[in-house]
Amino acid sequence: MDNYQHILFPYAYNILGSAEDAKDTIQDVMTKYLSRVSPEVENEKAYLVRGVINQSINVKKRKSKEVSSQVWLPEPIATEHADTPIERKDVLTYSMLVLLEKLKPRERAVFILREAFDYSHKEIAEAFDCSTDNARSILSRAKKKLSRHQERKTLTQDSTDAQSFLNRYIEVIQKGDTKALEQLMADDICIKADGGEKVNVVREITIGKSDAIELMLFVYKSFQSSQAIKISSLNHQPALLFYYGNRLKSCQVFELSNNKIAQIYSVIDPEKLRISF
Repeated sequence: MDNYQHILFPYAYNILGSAEDAKDTIQDVMTKYLSRVSPEVENEKAYLVRGVINQSINVKKRKSKEVSSQVWLPEPIATEHADTPIERKDVLTYSMLVLLEKLKPRERAVFILREAFDYSHKEIAEAFDCSTDNARSILSRAKKKLSRHQERKTLTQDSTDAQSFLNRYIEVIQKGDTKALEQLMADDICIKADGGEKVNVVREITIGKSDAIELMLFVYKSFQSSQAIKISSLNHQPALLFYYGNRLKSCQVFELSNNKIAQIYSVIDPEKLRISF
């Protein structure tokens, strides 16, 4: 059963965008499964996957209604030197998780099953107890919504170029070199910040190179200059972790495209910084 925890985690996490909620959802489904009085299940894995998917959709619907801030970012997952590679390899990139917030929970789940887990339309229909035509229709609707917000191709942390880029970025931000920062950022760069219920962010959404440079320099001088910086990988994307002593204070996940910073996702919410390494 422990192995099922690892198998089921990516399904729940990719739908929910929260590691804690994913673990709670899996625990709930597993507990109900183990306490059932019905006959033996023919395909245990398929049964549990289906249960986790549907439970995750219900939790996502409920959680979505509770979000009051303009920006909600997923809880990041460490994918560098992970102890459970089977669990991590199916975790979506951070940019894709943010993109999937454009979808309704059911659309998101169908899209994930098809694109991330390579389910057939028939398998998706069986998972949702619907017709194949209905499954196709939901997937088509999801893809149509996402086509307006295409994810850019981003460098992964496995790339030496990505690590070199972040080393350069750290050097430039520490020096406060405005001209050099201009060379590192895309003209239409977007920065999103999520402080959750407990932390007020300077600005939730910042668009454009000029405002982005002003914001990042202000944040570094005001908060991060006294913190230790570590380069890491979160959801298969290059990231910076900011520590005050042993405490992780924030993280920034980078979307790099054509040797420029296209997006920075800044997570300051302490509830989302329980990242295991």
